[in-house]
Amino acid sequence: MLDQTRLRADIPAYADPSRPTPVFLDSAGSSLPPRSVLDTMITHLHREAEVGGYRAANERLADLAAVKTSIGELINADPAGIALSDSASRSWADFFYSVPLAPGDRILISGSDYASNAIAALQRARAAGAVVESIPSDESGQIDIAAFGALLDERVKLVSLVHVPTNGGLVNPVGEVVKLAHDANALVLLDACQSAGQLPLDVLEFGVDALSATGRKWLRGPRGTGFLYVRPDLATTMEPQRLDLHSAQWTGPAEYRLAEDASRFEFWECDVAARLGLGAAVRYLLDLGPDNVYAAVAANAAHLRAELPRIAGVTVRDLGARHSGIVSFTVDGVESVDVRDRLAERDVTVTVSHAGSTLLDMTARRLSSVVRASPHCFVTTADLDRFLEAVETVAARR
Repeated sequence: MLDQTRLRADIPAYADPSRPTPVFLDSAGSSLPPRSVLDTMITHLHREAEVGGYRAANERLADLAAVKTSIGELINADPAGIALSDSASRSWADFFYSVPLAPGDRILISGSDYASNAIAALQRARAAGAVVESIPSDESGQIDIAAFGALLDERVKLVSLVHVPTNGGLVNPVGEVVKLAHDANALVLLDACQSAGQLPLDVLEFGVDALSATGRKWLRGPRGTGFLYVRPDLATTMEPQRLDLHSAQWTGPAEYRLAEDASRFEFWECDVAARLGLGAAVRYLLDLGPDNVYAAVAANAAHLRAELPRIAGVTVRDLGARHSGIVSFTVDGVESVDVRDRLAERDVTVTVSHAGSTLLDMTARRLSSVVRASPHCFVTTADLDRFLEAVETVAARR
């Protein structure tokens, strides 16, 4: 069990008794970091101001290495297979653009894939003469395993699988997708941007070839951080599209040698304070006990999913046989952005997912936008009740 008092005390927004208590339900956007993350970053920035960035970074080499070790512990991965970056999209693209494609090759994307992934797939397909195809969904809204299997042939080179979409609470069945894809000799790139920090991730159990994630959402790290996992034996066979003196060594006038692990997907220049902050966030999660956090997130989301439909005019829009910590909904007669803004007036923070972010799914369901609530483990029952009361007020005034 988690100690709610301790969790709240670790968050500056809740620790100030002179300030009204906010209701924060946007951890699927950019969550509230624990104090240890802020302290880690601020301490390093002060040190950079004292001795310069190079010396300050050299003093923290062991701590920087520990960031990958902590991530490896969280996702059951060899740290040699982890590359740090500035975002989930960057991590996803660094792997995706390194997969060789030829005319006639096929790229399969999830029906609820994120716009950045789909746009990159379309760009590469256009340049390589490849084809992008969408995997059908079943009646629940998740990947249709039978239909997916029927799509596979020797021309499928890569499957882009979103674990949890940005616009709703479904969770796709990773293991089944990976098995079928590997039987067809296709690679699987798992977008864990919305699952890292709220759902168990075990890359060995999943069997994925690569996984991308961000730091700022459910992991509660700083913005401008992310990571890529690549199966170590695969990483050493790939050549990233962009290299520098960190990802490779200049060994002769016309020669270079790639780094011998996933660091070949990294660049030398980075925000050291942010990376240390990411490490602090992951370590905080590990110290809390990830399973405790996952259970609390699931319970909070389940409560909202049960109570929102009781409000007249409110429709929960989540799909899937299994659900995550994201709860999406609409209010009859009120635009999603207006719902968000009216809730903000009551110091209740949610966000909006627009159709352009998940075009295939939202178009199929004839939705232009949804309100997205994403309560983390530090959200209390009182917070959830305030949110529900605020939504009821908005719905009553439509």
